[in-house]
Amino acid sequence: MTQVQNSPAPVVPSGTLLRYRVISYVVGVMLVALVLVAMPVRWLTGDPFLVALIGPLHGFLYMVYLLFCFDLSLKAKWSIKATILTLLAGTVPFLSFVAEHIVTRKVRDRVRI
Repeated sequence: MTQVQNSPAPVVPSGTLLRYRVISYVVGVMLVALVLVAMPVRWLTGDPFLVALIGPLHGFLYMVYLLFCFDLSLKAKWSIKATILTLLAGTVPFLSFVAEHIVTRKVRDRVRI
């Protein structure tokens, strides 16, 4: 029977974590702006300008978030489940802020997720 060693997670370069943290906040702010500002303005006024501006911008930034998150998951050697959950965190308003906090703490403490 093979025994699994409970070794700490590898040290992640600080630039990798910083990129993830920044894009996580930016994507979170853009999603909140889209859902809580742009969409209500469109519903109330019928003017799609803000949705047309913020929607594609959030979509592009979410793609960048996916890249940075995946890069961090490879360097920190996350499980597939942790990687997928963190990738999806950018799609739920306010969840990217929570995920960023948890991920940062675990990466800094070198805890495997």
